[in-house]
Amino acid sequence: MKAQAPKSTASPGEERVATLDVSGRPISVSIHGHGRCAVVLGPGAGGTRLTPQLVSLAGFLDPQSFTTVLFNFPYQEARRKFPDPAPVLEETVTRVAAFAREDLGAGKVVLGGRSMGGRMASQAVASGLACDGLAFLAYPLHPPGQETKLRDSHLPSIRVPMLFLQGTRDEFARLDLLEAVLARLGPNAQLALFEDADHSFKTRRGAAATSRQTEAAVFARLADWLRDAVRVP
Repeated sequence: MKAQAPKSTASPGEERVATLDVSGRPISVSIHGHGRCAVVLGPGAGGTRLTPQLVSLAGFLDPQSFTTVLFNFPYQEARRKFPDPAPVLEETVTRVAAFAREDLGAGKVVLGGRSMGGRMASQAVASGLACDGLAFLAYPLHPPGQETKLRDSHLPSIRVPMLFLQGTRDEFARLDLLEAVLARLGPNAQLALFEDADHSFKTRRGAAATSRQTEAAVFARLADWLRDAVRVP
């Protein structure tokens, strides 16, 4: 099933929406900007393409340099509670990445997303999906309180630049465990830590930076990495 074209009534700075097919099931895709580098971001398990943090990030990135592509997984599109099996989630990432290259004409494609969305992108890349970089907004290294169940075995096979944006209070990524994983990954992986931030990059009252300031710092760090590591002009 061919993708429906983005809505033509939107101006270049506005969101456009397309519908893609994933194994016979439709998903919605939001397109922001019109740059030659596509930043394709999946939502967390409980989110959607309309997750405020992802939408804010799409508005932050320079629309002349980047096309930010946000999408739903099939279960989110169907408004179901529980995620699809991993092969379906990875297939979704692959489908949206192909849309970015073939339909949007992206010269470079960076994959990633919030929590589960980023992890599924990394698994798809470890299985052979081509991309120019991976950006993780709060990589879920393990379930909360289950530090022995690490989700890192596939990461060493990834050869593209990776950026891990993590809060120091992230209950899905105990800091010492995360640092040990990145040490094994070598120079391809960079870690950007945000003091006192949780899995959603929210900080406690009285912290040195507010939640809004922390989120802005996350976005700025990602933009710097895209230009330095992925080499977007």
